[in-house]
Amino acid sequence: MLYSETTLTDMLAPGKTIAVVGAKDRPGTAVDMVGRYLITAGFRVVPVHPARASVWGIPARKTLAEVDGPIDIVDLFRAAPSCPGHAAEVLALAHRPACFWMQSGIRSAEARELLAPHGVAVVEDRCIMVEHRRLWG
Repeated sequence: MLYSETTLTDMLAPGKTIAVVGAKDRPGTAVDMVGRYLITAGFRVVPVHPARASVWGIPARKTLAEVDGPIDIVDLFRAAPSCPGHAAEVLALAHRPACFWMQSGIRSAEARELLAPHGVAVVEDRCIMVEHRRLWG
């Protein structure tokens, strides 16, 4: 689905909480570059990774359910086959995020179909960093 510039600008307003699923702070990787950018841009970033204790100097959570407080955006750095499982995690949260964002190259019709009826916006195959820079400068 395509979202208006206004909708994307609202989604990507600084100060929001973004859970980065698949977070790693390995230099030179896309997830590291994007995660560091989001932190610098003023977002509260919560790394989610099943095996890491911390990423970017921030305590990591093993699952989305372990994130303290509401999440505004779930940003996925996972292969497409993993996305429906993460969509199911989102549906189990007490406070659902407004957006389920799949990074460049990641699409999942199944995740989209699971989340759309529940009012969770689904963005596919777009880099959150590129979109934020384009919209916020």
